[in-house]
Amino acid sequence: MTNQKSKFTLRIDSDLMKKVHSVAKYNARSANGEIEIIIRKHIKEFEKKNGTIDI
Repeated sequence: MTNQKSKFTLRIDSDLMKKVHSVAKYNARSANGEIEIIIRKHIKEFEKKNGTIDI
């Protein structure tokens, strides 16, 4: 995995974003870091069921 970071604009319901901030604060992370971990977990589960995603 590369260290280069990509930028992405996310449109999200404000109440959901508030919850993301709460979870991130609990885990001592930024909201961005929390979202990145959520995405990584989801992809890991997807690949476990469907095979590795080749990039």
